[in-house]
Formats: sequence, structure tokens, C-alpha cells
Amino acid sequence: MKETKQSLASPEARAAMHELMGAFEAFKAANDERLEAIERKAGDGLLEEKVARIDQAVGAAQDRLERLSAEARRPLIAGAAERVPSTPSGSPSPMHGEETKAAFAGYLRHGATAGLIEVKAGLSTGASSGGYVVPEQVERLIERRLMAASPMREIATVRTVAGGVFKKPVSISGIESGWVAETAARPETDPASLALLEFPSADLYASPAATQTLLDDAMVDLDAWLAEEVEDAFAAQETAAFVAGTGTNQPKGFLSYPVEADASAQWGEIGYVAAGAAGAFDSEDPVDRLIDLIYAPASQYRANARFVMNRRTAGLIRKFKDADGNYIWSPATQPGATSSLLGYPVTEIEQMPDVSADSLSIAFGDFRRGYLIVDRAGVRVLRDPYTAKPYVLFYTTKRVGGGVQNFDAIKVMKFAAS
Repeated sequence: MKETKQSLASPEARAAMHELMGAFEAFKAANDERLEAIERKAGDGLLEEKVARIDQAVGAAQDRLERLSAEARRPLIAGAAERVPSTPSGSPSPMHGEETKAAFAGYLRHGATAGLIEVKAGLSTGASSGGYVVPEQVERLIERRLMAASPMREIATVRTVAGGVFKKPVSISGIESGWVAETAARPETDPASLALLEFPSADLYASPAATQTLLDDAMVDLDAWLAEEVEDAFAAQETAAFVAGTGTNQPKGFLSYPVEADASAQWGEIGYVAAGAAGAFDSEDPVDRLIDLIYAPASQYRANARFVMNRRTAGLIRKFKDADGNYIWSPATQPGATSSLLGYPVTEIEQMPDVSADSLSIAFGDFRRGYLIVDRAGVRVLRDPYTAKPYVLFYTTKRVGGGVQNFDAIKVMKFAAS
């Protein structure tokens, strides 16, 4: 079973883009009418409902375009380059290329284990469960599908490591330097202040089920089936953890770190800009507050910065205008592009909190430099034909960690008066 790849410039994608542009134009016209009615102090409930209804249509069109773009980024099954797989210890596996893939297919279909690498359950393995290591081709396929399905994986740095804990030294204050004459003495400078960040990986699991009839069907590509089944489950769990994970048996989300007013934030804290009101934008100058958030990170982090929020928060901001009467939110202008806010791209992550008192509903910054996702090499699958008979369960485990690696690169908006 081969996967059909959707081109970013396909007729369906172009139609979705035109639908989005048309819906946004209708939204602007209805919202302008609503604002004029408010200025005349002649508010109309039906007009409010019309704006809300069109805003939902804009959101639906945006979701459709993003879904088509995500599908287009998913890899084709055929034609993938083959590499020699290795064991968790780094030594070559007993079978290579198509042989390993065929052996794994035999395990999925019938439970045959010849030629596969077994991971024993127990504390000595560093894993919480046993199973068999999937071929490298299948692991890459799962990772590529996750990259397309998980918005955080698209905007953050992703690193694959061999150990259970990734340790990264970072410079907090930077190395001191100075100017000297050609023949003058070079006085010793103070060394940089270093901090050691640790990113432990935790088990992320899913247990897709299949019938034996499906497994017996020779036309079904079981590698693609397994990757597709775990994709949504892994992506949803990962994204929630990358945003608000506690760091205990899961990655630590960027909203889980201590927050402090940006002017007084220290290393290890996320700086925030106040929205100006409790649970709402400042009624007088909401756009100015967003501009304050844009200029909270240093200039080196703004070049590749973006906004992160959920669709409900985006729906609120979509109604804002600047001092010249122009809408500050712009829809995507071509397939594969994203909407923008004040000239910066917007990534919608549904796990971001809704606007409420003291909520951190909007983040802004260079997430590529600010957040690190750590993948432990190796995906394990344990075939279970007994627990849910007549179905066969495939207990699939992947080890993932994550956390903030640069606290200066990410800022948030706190919906509070100050």
C-alpha cells in the first residue's frame, strides 16, 4: 500500500487557499460593519453572530489548508534510501536493508522473530518495557511523519541521541573580550558563566490494534500502517508535553518554567509581557501590547521568530487593526505558507491555553534556538496477540525528551494587568 503524496500546489491546496482568502475578505467586511455599529453605539446581536460565523469559516479554511500542507510534507513510502541498521550498542545488525525490513514484516504478520534485535524488559536495559527494535527505515518513516504532524517539531530543534539523558553546557553571560594594541599585554579575561542543561528522555507509547485479516493481506504495507497508526497518538501527546509538560516522566514544556516580568527575568525564567487586563487584551491598545511582545526578545532572535497560540486566541486577534485601520492578521498567500501576525508567521498549537486570567496564551520568539527536542535512537515494538483477542496489539515505544535551551529566545504574553 503506497501513500499518495499531495503536492503543495495541487488543485485542492489552491482551492483551500482561495477559500481562505475569500472567507477572510468576507470576515473583514462583516467585522468593519460591526465596528462601525459599535462606534454608533448601535450594537446588533445578529451582526455579532454573523461575524462569529464567518470567523469560524475562516478558521475552518485555515485548518483545511494546514492539513493539506501537512499531508504534502509527509514522505513517500517507496524510494527511501537504505542504510545499514545498527543495534542499540552501535554494532551492525545481523541483517541489512530489505532483509531486515522483510524480517520485521514477518514479525508484524506472524510473530516471527528471526533476525530482529530484542530488547529485554528490565532496569538494566534503561527501558521500561521489552520488545523488538524496528528497522531503521521504519524508524525514519515514523520520525518524518511526526515532523509533519507535530507543530512543535516543525519549529523547534530536534536532536537524535544515543543516551537516555542529553546534557548541554550553555554560556549564560558570554566570554569577555577587549581591544589591545599590537604589542600590548593581553590581560586575562573572566571565563564565561556556564550552566549545564539536562534533557532526560521518557517513554512515549501507543498500542495500535489490527485484525489478523489485515496482517495476512500481502498488499498492505505494514511499515506504513504502523507509522500512520502511531503518528496521531504520538504527535498529540508530544505536543502537549512540549507546551506544558511537567518534566517528570515526560518532556518539560516551555510554559512550565517559572515566568517573570521580562524586565527582571533571569536565566531559567521565561520573561512575560502583560496583556494589560486580567483575562483579556487591553481595551485601549491591544496591538501595542503585541508589539511590546515582539520587541521583548533581543534582535538576534527576532529574525526567525514566530507567534504560537491556539485557534481561539487567533480568532480574537484576527479582529484587531493597527492605527492606520489595517488588519494586523494576514492569511496565507500561497500553498504551504502560514498566516502572519504583524509580519511574523503564526503557528497554531491547540494545546496552548485559552485566554483567561493570568493565562500564558501567546508565545513569541525563535523556537529553533529556544526549545530542544531530544529523540532517543530506537523505536521498539512488542507484538501482543493475547490481551485483546481476536485483535493483535502492537505496543510501540519511543523515548523522547525536551526543554528550553535558551531562555532569552522565547517570551510569552500573560493576560494580567501587570
